Amino acid sequence: MVWLGLLEDIELGSVDKHTWSIHFYQPWVYQALPHSDWDIIHDMIKVYLPESNRMFHEGAMENELPSPPDPFVIQCMAGCKIYPNRTSQAFVSVGYNGLDFLSFDMDNNTWILCQDNSLAWYIVATLQNYTVFNKMVEVLAKDTCVDDLEVLVSNGKAALERQEPPVATVFARTPSPAQLLLVCRVTGFYPRHISVAWLQDGQEVPPGPALNTSSILPNADLTYQLRSILAVSPRDGHSYACRVRHRSLGTHSLLIPWGNSEVVLIAGLGAGLLAAVAVAAITVLWVRRCRHRLLTAAFTYHIAELLVLRLNCCTVTMV
Repeated sequence: MVWLGLLEDIELGSVDKHTWSIHFYQPWVYQALPHSDWDIIHDMIKVYLPESNRMFHEGAMENELPSPPDPFVIQCMAGCKIYPNRTSQAFVSVGYNGLDFLSFDMDNNTWILCQDNSLAWYIVATLQNYTVFNKMVEVLAKDTCVDDLEVLVSNGKAALERQEPPVATVFARTPSPAQLLLVCRVTGFYPRHISVAWLQDGQEVPPGPALNTSSILPNADLTYQLRSILAVSPRDGHSYACRVRHRSLGTHSLLIPWGNSEVVLIAGLGAGLLAAVAVAAITVLWVRRCRHRLLTAAFTYHIAELLVLRLNCCTVTMV
């Protein structure tokens, strides 16, 4: 069982399933609210989280489901949103095995079924009898959550306003001779929202089967990444570029034309050739010390010939 508190995408803390105590991940979180508020929250966690776990297990047994069923995944999401016009919205919803299961109607102080099965009816009937609990859920979500959220936003302003600019690279893959996949990899950015588009001859490529953009994925350093892939025909005569827009860039955009990666490839080839020449030179010196002059001349000739062949091969590949 895992319980996690989030402010936007910032992890505030989690609940230890063995002791039901709160572990804070950000130093400013515990300082944001009075200690008495955290004591109340802690007491409610110790009472209601084990009770909800027990209720679902009993519901499974009452309805002749395996205990626990395989799989038996319960997800609960509760919180509130504050909009720029100062209005707010509270929400409480429960998921069962990856599907919507129950939700709480804040206006009518009642639970709404999202699934029509015996377990859902059992849980709703049980929760409807917890009148005090339901009223507490309403107050916590509509009032306490909004008040605490404003305090947390104020104390976590630096974390919420953190900006990390994206780093983008463009490279190609050739799954077949008739297809070229242009890949735009964008990583290291924060906040999460970003716009990535492909331009063909300066015009944005519309959504379609040739365009495939991944979902935004987290990095280990609390930044994000994604990839956008465009399928094109080799040597179709068009120019392509990946355009990235992000809040950290202000009014500017990153524009990475397809072709910059060729420069990186050429630089890599140059470094490889220099390394090969260095190895050849060291080999020649060593052979000279052994006074095998004829072998040295032949070996140097073959090394030079090999370097020329490699350069020609790579030049043909790049064209």
